[in-house]
Order: sequence, then C-alpha cells, then structure tokens
Amino acid sequence: MTTLRLPTETGTIEPYTLQGEALPPPHGKPVFNRVAMAAAHVVSDPLSAIEPSAGGAVDWERTLAYRDHLFGHGLAVAEAMDTAQRGMGLDWPTALELIRRSVENARHHKGALVFSGCGTDQLDPADASSLDDVIGAYLTQMDAIQAVGGRVILMASRALARIASGPDDYARVYGKVLAHAEEPVILHWLGEMFDPALAGYWGGDDFDRTMATCLAVISDNVAKVDGIKVSLLDAEKEIVMRRRLPEAVRMYSGDDFAYPTLIKGDAHGHSDALLGIFDAIAPAACHALAALAKGDSDAYDRIFAPTVPLSRLIFRSPTRFYKTGVVFMAWLNGHQDHFTMLGGQQAMRPLPYFAGIFRLADQAGLLRDPGLAARRMRQLLDLHGVEA
Repeated sequence: MTTLRLPTETGTIEPYTLQGEALPPPHGKPVFNRVAMAAAHVVSDPLSAIEPSAGGAVDWERTLAYRDHLFGHGLAVAEAMDTAQRGMGLDWPTALELIRRSVENARHHKGALVFSGCGTDQLDPADASSLDDVIGAYLTQMDAIQAVGGRVILMASRALARIASGPDDYARVYGKVLAHAEEPVILHWLGEMFDPALAGYWGGDDFDRTMATCLAVISDNVAKVDGIKVSLLDAEKEIVMRRRLPEAVRMYSGDDFAYPTLIKGDAHGHSDALLGIFDAIAPAACHALAALAKGDSDAYDRIFAPTVPLSRLIFRSPTRFYKTGVVFMAWLNGHQDHFTMLGGQQAMRPLPYFAGIFRLADQAGLLRDPGLAARRMRQLLDLHGVEA
C-alpha cells in the first residue's frame, strides 16, 4: 500500500496510507430519474505567455475532453459558469468561444445537453448607469449564445446588484430579458458566499422578501423559465422555495453541502441538480443517481455519503475559491497534465487543503488511478518543501 507524509490543518505532518478503491466506469449509458448537470471547469494553457493577472489562456483540447468525460458519466454540462472561473479569469469573449466550442462538441454525443451562462460581465458594474445598460448587456450575451444554438442559464448580474433600487427593478430587467429567450432558461440565484458583489440580490437581505420577488418574476414569465438554480448553501431555504415554485418549473439544487438529501427529496418533491461539485465527483454522481433511478436508495446514500465531507472541504470559506479544489481533483485524476489555472488561482488555497482533498477523495473512491494521484501529490509536496 502507498503511504505519504501529508500536512494537516494543525501544522503537523502525518503518514497517510491510501485505502480507497476507485469507482468503476459506467457500463453503457447511465439512466437517471433526475436532471443532473455539472458546472464544468476550464483547463488553462500552461505554455501561454499571457500574464496570469490578465487571465491566461484556455487549453481547448483538454477543456473539451473534460466535457466528454462528464457526458460519459451521464451528466449534462452547465457551461461558462462560476466553476469555469467566469469573472475570475474567464472574460466574456473567451466565455463565448468556450460556449461555441462546447455546443458544437456536444453534437457528437447523442442526447448530450449543454446550458450556458448568460450574464452582464462585459459591463463593468461601475459603468452601469441605468437598467437599460444591464438589459442591453444581458441581451448581447443572450443573442450570441442563441446564435450558436445554445440554451441559456441567466446568471446573476453584478451590475444589476449595484444599481437596482428595489424589487421592481429586478422585475423589469428579468421581464425584458426573459421575453427575448427563444427557449425556456434556467435562472441562477448565486449567493454572496460565492460572489460578495451579489449581496442583496433580488432587492434586499431578507430571504422571505427576496424569495417572493424571485418567485414573482418566475410566475410572471413561467413559459420562459425551465427552472432555477439556488446557490445559497442553505438546504431549508431551497426546500421552502422548491415547494412554492409553479408545477412546471424545476428546482436545480446548487447546494454543494446538502445535495444528496435535496436530490433524493421528500414526500413533497425533489430537486434536480446543477452543481459545481459534480465536476469533481462525476463517477460518484453517476453511480448514485443510477442507483436512485433503480429505487436503490441504500446504494444512493452509501455512494454519496463520503463525497459530502470532500465537497464541504472543497467549498469551505472563502467559498469563491472552490474552483481551485475542483481543478486539483482533475489534475490528480489525470484529466490535465498540470495544476495551473486562469488568473493563477491555483495559489488561492493552502497546502493542508490539498492534502485534505487527497485523503477524502481516496476514501470516496474518487482517485481513478491511485498510483498517479500519489505521484502528483508528491510533486505538490516537493514544490512546497515537504518530503513525502
């Protein structure tokens, strides 16, 4: 058995012996009874001469290959979202190129589904002087995504959060933008733990009131809304809102802490999934969701249970840097040859964080080649002056 000396959160170094057994690849096309989307990361190009402070460059071949990996596990792809470092290294022109390539790539996979992030990130919030500026920025992106055959996830807008004076402004902007959608879209309510600039979204800080504003927007535009992703990391809030949605509108869980319970559901309903953690735990998500579809809730619980502490670590505060953990997992598992990220974001977590991910991924059966993962973990330890 392979043993490494790994740092701990208390500053000590302790031996760890790999103990997990990698989950097997799926046999045939997985069948789920939930819609399951992974918000996918991008692979940066480590040979690019672009300064990390300017964002960097994307390795398109490896980025699309990772989408193939997700499709192979039965997952749909949520493209150019927060997990792809949108607004944290991935600008709008590059995001549009990513969307174009991803939509085209999906055509080679029977039944593959891609929804893509539509926001206002080409508009500096400081330059937004009116609601029309925000509407115009949204429509520019919506037109571009629809022109390449893409489905839309309507992302939260930093510019709207800055200039909106109350709930009526949100209703006006969303009403105008949704009217322009060619197919039903997914709304995204992203909490301030993921992006502090979105504090007070929907016109206030009181959840019941902001939820009422969001529900009113959905009810007024129900034919244009496929569902809503709620990323507040609060299971009770998601359940309360889920029970108040119109019957035809899906709740897509964005809770990377309580997803097994929310997806499994209760007597009143369930959530579908649109999760960043599914990028990192695609094999477990595939097997768990397939078990749920077969009515084997014990297997569902057993497979997902060890992924929850892993996800809680990856998404720990400051939550917006969870992408670093997601990309680290992809590197450990051989989906990319390097551990670098757009904007140099690989440096945004400490060494014990990575050691913790390594341990928990092993225990969850999510190191597909434990020998390779151990070698790469040693490389990272060597870089930090730790003898493994």
